[in-house]
Amino acid sequence: MIRIVIAEDQRILRGALGTLLSFEEDISVVGQAENGEQALHLVQDLRPDICILDIEMPLKSGLEVADELQKCGSSCKVIILTTFARPGYFERAIKAKVHGYLLKDGSIDDLASAIRSVMQGKREFAAELIMNSYHEDNPLTEREREVLKLSADGKTAKEIGAELFLSPGTVRNYMSEILQKVEGKNKVEAISICREKGWI
Repeated sequence: MIRIVIAEDQRILRGALGTLLSFEEDISVVGQAENGEQALHLVQDLRPDICILDIEMPLKSGLEVADELQKCGSSCKVIILTTFARPGYFERAIKAKVHGYLLKDGSIDDLASAIRSVMQGKREFAAELIMNSYHEDNPLTEREREVLKLSADGKTAKEIGAELFLSPGTVRNYMSEILQKVEGKNKVEAISICREKGWI
């Protein structure tokens, strides 16, 4: 029996997925999470074979959960199920070593088939996502991404500087460089652009 945890913040979709997958004779849905934090706890407590993750979730995104599971050496395989065919997301999913990345508009039969395939050690990626992955590369350096992520969390230049061991002036210089690279008029727009493209 393949043991599954589903993490999806939309209750109706989460319930529908759980019900439909439970009809499969070889699949058992052992847990359901409404946010990324809950998903991590369920994977740690229940030790499922596969965790199906939505990308856009409260507290932690599906990509953040996948990244954390990979870093802690979890044996749980990850399938990302998303409505977003954004190239930056696909790039991050590959870095997090996910086993599947599928679009939500597929059929439940396709999903069940992908689950079985992943259990056999294969990787399952929607063709549209692979095609969309040929895109403009992330122009931001690792440090610039760190600065922008902390800024997106609401931290000031002084707080970012303290966390990254930089002077507030250096943080402002990084932010100025970021605005130029992503062609954002201000910090809020830069954060929005980079999230849209999956760069942070």
